[in-house]
Amino acid sequence: MKIRGELTKFFVPFALVIVALAADSSRGKPITVKGYVLDSACAFTKGLDKPISAVCARACAKAGSPLVILAGNGEIYWPIADTTPSSGQNEKLLPFAGQKVTASGRVFQRGGSSALVIEKIEASPTEK
Repeated sequence: MKIRGELTKFFVPFALVIVALAADSSRGKPITVKGYVLDSACAFTKGLDKPISAVCARACAKAGSPLVILAGNGEIYWPIADTTPSSGQNEKLLPFAGQKVTASGRVFQRGGSSALVIEKIEASPTEK
């Protein structure tokens, strides 16, 4: 019985740490991303550094192409909702289509993809 008590003293805190780490990673990591809002098809197939135009980005989004944020380092962030059932995020991004933005929220990464739950988004000041 004494060994059982000693094992319990060791394994219970260890298990609690594992559960806490798993719960923390399921909420994503806080992040601020600076980049351009453009449609996902152009982000992948055209090799763009920025959108062709705001008109083009809006037209593609209205036709159903998901909008993404293309960061300066080339990483593509897929905006997602953290609700169940989930919902598309084009409505949130459409006012910024074709523009440079600063978005903050929580990032989730899996299999080389980055998804962003946007908590705040605003147009970045234009560079001169």
